[in-house]
Amino acid sequence: MAIEISPGIGVRWYGLSYMLGFLCCWLLLRTLAQRGRILLSTTQVADLMTYVIIGVVAGGRLGHVIFYEPRLLITFHDGVPWWGLLDIHKGGMASHGGIIGTVIAAVLFARRHHISVPHVIDCLAFASPPGLCFGRLANWVNGELWGKALPASMQASPPWWSVKYPQEVLEPNFPVQSLQSLAPLVDPSQPLPNAIVDAAYKHRADVVARLEPLLTAYWPNNFIQAATDGPLLLAVLSIVWLRPRRPGVIAGAFLVTYGAARLFSEQLRQADDGVFMIGFLTLPMLLSIAMMLLGAFVLWRSHCSSAPPVGGILPLSGRTQAPSSPTPAARA
Repeated sequence: MAIEISPGIGVRWYGLSYMLGFLCCWLLLRTLAQRGRILLSTTQVADLMTYVIIGVVAGGRLGHVIFYEPRLLITFHDGVPWWGLLDIHKGGMASHGGIIGTVIAAVLFARRHHISVPHVIDCLAFASPPGLCFGRLANWVNGELWGKALPASMQASPPWWSVKYPQEVLEPNFPVQSLQSLAPLVDPSQPLPNAIVDAAYKHRADVVARLEPLLTAYWPNNFIQAATDGPLLLAVLSIVWLRPRRPGVIAGAFLVTYGAARLFSEQLRQADDGVFMIGFLTLPMLLSIAMMLLGAFVLWRSHCSSAPPVGGILPLSGRTQAPSSPTPAARA
């Protein structure tokens, strides 16, 4: 937990990553709106963020449940919130589902404000990489979405960039007998593996020193995806949008680039237990391929469109950018 207000209550790392992602999205779009580079006013940007927050959270949760844990749709229990689908405090969000939720939010917002739907999606695609990056870093803090184990030849002396997870001691096949030397150092009221994990996350140097040699070294998949989904993706989109583009170009570039980056990084990630696969392709890989194909189609449609170019990052010389609060005719 990032900020603990009272035992069990506070701001979790994943929630903090969402807050930072939404803040960065708002700041980026607000800056573009202030400079007249997008067809939204600063007030409309604030309104759009309400749609986005609902779309990302609802889409991300539904995506995780539908893609990875459909049993939660029919899981009910006595405690609040009574339905497994709503147990968001236990984790479980899917980035592909969040993207779908964002697109739906953009469509609803654009139709309400009579703004070009592709342009609104372009704006959100451009502003989304920081949130994707923060989400992957939160996965690392939470010990989620492990990379694949490094080759056996590298385990004796793993490189500095490798990652080891204390939660490995909770795995069914972990040799619990190897942990007996740590028993005098941890809380005896808990099961030994759980007590060791708690002590490690409390930065107990004595526990970490004895535990580290017992753990497996993994590829730093969380950091790889944080880099590809964040700075790299934002750099590509910034280059594409240096000058005004037809609506849909940025969204298409986002889908192709993000899909390709995820397809690459998923090669180094452990597949979730029981996840749907076709050959060596896991469900996240299949979804990434679908995103790339959809992105290519969006780029083709944008190329064939007669809509005028809009947006852009660099100042225009000798041309007038569309106003930040367009007329209904300009929005069509």
